[in-house]
Amino acid sequence: MSHLSWIDLRSDTVTHPTEEMLQAMVQAQVGDDVYGDDPTVNLLQEVAAQKMGKEAALFVPSGTFGNQLAILTHTRRGEEIIVPEGNHIVAHEVGAPAVIAGVQLRTIVDDRGRVDLNRLKRLFREEDIHYPHTGLVCLENAHSSGSVVPLSHLREIYKIAHDYPAPVHLDGARIFNAAIFLKVEAKEIAQYADSVMFCLSKGLSAPVGSILAGDKKFIEKARKNRKLMGGGMRQAGYLAAAGLVALEKMTQRLAEDHEKARLLARELEEIEEINIFPDRLDINMVFFTVNSPQFRPRHFVQSLEKEGIKINPPDQGEFRLVTHYWIAEKDIKKVVSTIKDYFQNN
Repeated sequence: MSHLSWIDLRSDTVTHPTEEMLQAMVQAQVGDDVYGDDPTVNLLQEVAAQKMGKEAALFVPSGTFGNQLAILTHTRRGEEIIVPEGNHIVAHEVGAPAVIAGVQLRTIVDDRGRVDLNRLKRLFREEDIHYPHTGLVCLENAHSSGSVVPLSHLREIYKIAHDYPAPVHLDGARIFNAAIFLKVEAKEIAQYADSVMFCLSKGLSAPVGSILAGDKKFIEKARKNRKLMGGGMRQAGYLAAAGLVALEKMTQRLAEDHEKARLLARELEEIEEINIFPDRLDINMVFFTVNSPQFRPRHFVQSLEKEGIKINPPDQGEFRLVTHYWIAEKDIKKVVSTIKDYFQNN
C-alpha cells in the first residue's frame, strides 16, 4: 500500500512533501552550511527569524534537537530548569536535558500547559550553598494536549522569569497552529520567550527540520553547540528549500486542519462508546476515550489498519487523532464509518 493509500492519523509528522516542495528541492541553490555558505539555508533562517520577531535563527534537524540545543545554550551544567510536567521536553525527549546539558528538571503541575503563577514563583531558587541555580524556564505552545496557552499567561510567566532573572525558552513545535487559534501572528506568541523552537515537519509538510530562533548572540553560541551535538549539516539547502515553502505557503492553510479536526470530533461524538474531550480541540487534534467493557485497544487499532487507517494505540487510555494536509473530508467520513462499524460488530 503506498503512502497515498493510507489514511494516517497518527500525527502531523507523517506528511509527505507537496509537489511544490519537491520542485523547490530539486532546483535549490546549495553550499556547505557548516561554513555558513548555503544560500537557501541562510534565506530560510532569515525568513524564520523575521516570522518569530527575533534577530537570528538556526536550521536544525528536529524539534527535540532544537529544544535540547536551546537548553544546552542557555544553561550551565548542574543548573535547574523549570518546566511544566506535561510538556514535550519532560514527557517525550528521552531524558535528554540530563544527558546533553547536564541540568536537572524542576517540574510544576500544569493544566494543559498553564501553571499556577504563585506556585511557579516559589520554584525559583534562592542563593544558597545547597541549591542549584535556576537557569531556564521552558514553556510549550500549542501544547501537545491539543490546547493553546493564552498570550496573557505567557506574558505573566515571562515577567516572573525575567524578574528572577532567568531566560524563557518556548517549545513552539506547532506555534503556527497556536497563532491561528489565537488570531495573532506567531511573533506575538514568540515575544514572550528569549528563544523559540518550531517544527517545519509538523503539519507544514516539510520532510525534515526545525528552527531555533533568538537574539544574535544566543544563535551564534547555539551554532557552535549545534556542531557539538552533531547537527552541522552540509548541503542542507535541499531540505531548507522545502522549509521555505512550508513557511510561506503551508502556514497559511493550517486553519483547514483545525476545521477537519472539529468535523472529526463532531462525527465521532455521535458514536455511543466514544467520549470526546471538547476542551482540547484548539488545534488539529482530537482526543477521546472508549467506554465499553469488552473493548480491546490493540484489536481496535489492528482492525482499523486492515481498513487502511493508521492510528496510534492509546496513551494512558486516551486516543489521539491528528489531521493534516493529506487528510481530506472523505477520509474523515471513512474513518467515522469504519469506527462505527467496529463498535457495531465487536
